[in-house]
Amino acid sequence: MNPRSLIFLTVAACFFSACTNTAPTPKKQTVKPKETNTSKRYAAVPPPPKKKIVLQEVQDDNYSPEYMYPDDKYKKDKPVQKKETEPEAVLEKETASMSKEECISMIGQQKFDKYAEMYGSESAPIKRCTLLKSMQKS
Repeated sequence: MNPRSLIFLTVAACFFSACTNTAPTPKKQTVKPKETNTSKRYAAVPPPPKKKIVLQEVQDDNYSPEYMYPDDKYKKDKPVQKKETEPEAVLEKETASMSKEECISMIGQQKFDKYAEMYGSESAPIKRCTLLKSMQKS
C-alpha cells in the first residue's frame, strides 16, 4: 500500500471512532406518580390575635426646641467679628477712583463696549475693572 493511503485510513479510522457514542446509557427508572390528595385544603386566613390591640393617638403638641436642640456646654460658637470695611464699600470707593480711561486701557475698548451694552450702563464695566484690579493685587 501507498504511505498516503495508510495515513488517510488511520485518520479516517480515528475520526469515525471519535464520532461514535461510547458513553454508557443510563438506566431509566420508572417514576411512580405521586398520589394527589384533593381533600387537603389550605387555611385562607390566620386565626385572629388573642389580645385586642387598640391604637393610641399621637400627641404632636409637645414639641420643645430646647429638648430637640440642647445647647452644648463645651462647644460655643465664637462670635463672628465684623470686618471694618465691607467689600461693597471697598468696591464703591475703588469705583470712584477708577476712571473710564484706566478701565479701557486695562480690558480694551471692545470688551468695555460689550459690557456696557450687556448691562446697560458704563458703570458695569468699570465695576468689572475694579474687581479685576483687586484680584491682581491679592
